Amino acid sequence: LDALVLRAGFARTILQARQTVTHRHVLVDGKIVDRPSFRVKEGQTIQIKPKSQATVPFQVAAAGAHRDVLPAVPGYLEVQLEKLSATLVRRPKRAEVPVTCEVQLVVEFYAR
Repeated sequence: LDALVLRAGFARTILQARQTVTHRHVLVDGKIVDRPSFRVKEGQTIQIKPKSQATVPFQVAAAGAHRDVLPAVPGYLEVQLEKLSATLVRRPKRAEVPVTCEVQLVVEFYAR
């Protein structure tokens, strides 16, 4: 969930995204979810609580101010930034998930 909050542009960093989730600002299909590791399924909608949308950090996000530090919204997310809402259209493909390590080296290490 925290990664999708970041990819949707609702937060500037992954740490801010995690804090947003744990501070109960995020709804998944209308219900509060406070676990950053929550698995979002296809078709589920992520949005910022209406009461939280009035706060400065989310007004900044809705204005698109995080575009300078974040990559473009991936194809597996359908985002309505002005409403601070996003829908997971499909599961992301492996190539669409940014990985900061060499996956093959990890596989080889644990294969021993």
